[in-house]
Amino acid sequence: MRLEFIERVTDGDVLGKSILSGDGNVLLRAGARLTNGYIEKLKSLGVFYVYIDDERLEDICKRDRVYEELKQNSMKNLGIIVKNINNGNKKKAKEAIKAVENLIDYIIEQESVRDNLQDIKTYDDYTYYHSLDTGIIATFLGLNMELGKNELKELAVGATLHDIGKIKINESIIKKNGKLTEEEYQEIIKHPIYGAEVIKNYYGENEPIVKAILEHHERVDGRGYPYGRKGNEISKFGKLVAISDVYNAVSNDRIYRKKFAPNEAYELILAGSGSCFDSDIVRQFRRTFAVYPMGSCVKLSNGVEGYVIRQNTDFPDRPVIRILYDSRTRKPINFYEVDLLKSLSLTVVSVS
Repeated sequence: MRLEFIERVTDGDVLGKSILSGDGNVLLRAGARLTNGYIEKLKSLGVFYVYIDDERLEDICKRDRVYEELKQNSMKNLGIIVKNINNGNKKKAKEAIKAVENLIDYIIEQESVRDNLQDIKTYDDYTYYHSLDTGIIATFLGLNMELGKNELKELAVGATLHDIGKIKINESIIKKNGKLTEEEYQEIIKHPIYGAEVIKNYYGENEPIVKAILEHHERVDGRGYPYGRKGNEISKFGKLVAISDVYNAVSNDRIYRKKFAPNEAYELILAGSGSCFDSDIVRQFRRTFAVYPMGSCVKLSNGVEGYVIRQNTDFPDRPVIRILYDSRTRKPINFYEVDLLKSLSLTVVSVS
């Protein structure tokens, strides 16, 4: 499969992965042949890129139907979690949280899922994507840090529910398109406290899950909130969720700003090492995630465009690229590959 901007999708292309809405409903199923009508409808819905089947890239971004179904089910259950935590129904909330734990179990057990390290959100709907993707990013980081299974599940639940405190804040503040007043800002920065208060009724006051929620906006230099904790005053889970939250947040559009380019989001995390983020965890982040997602089209410094087919460990900005088209005419060619770790004179200049 290849990852294409919707503007470059053509009539007759076959959808490689289903497109989900922010609450887990299927907008268009994998395998659908895209007509011009479908393409225009997807544009109007805010879809900005899609996975397209391509036999020349069939060895990458392979579909994992079990993973897709578990992720979809988790997204649907996030709405149930929020509703029942808000209503104080502990039993139903914990039953819904089990859907997230099932997804994490699968990620832990299936090595192949790790090919989906950056399983890109294609639909511009922030509803539950950010929460779940933050949990998944934290899980991959935790796997690389060799956390045990129980720790990974606690980390994933804490990361997925990191913003649950926002249910206690007026929606007009949450969705405000413009600068917050000082009073509104002071209310917003209480959401980790509100979240910890809600969740400690489910998991106990000092549990790692609660600390992850309470501390996900703390920074190692003490300039975070709500308490300005620093260094080792912040729990391991708090530090892990902080990185996962920021990386996912800046990679997506928000009401008040456009998303960062993949390399900009990545570099933001690296630049925060030792100030915003724990430097040891940033090193693990660098080993876990790559700058350019698998299947994405990038433009090289020589003007040639190609698709990322493999990552080079410890060199996240120098992947292996497969060239499928003449970059000027977009006509297919006998494809060939360029390993940027060997072709040191070439660099990636943009995501096409």
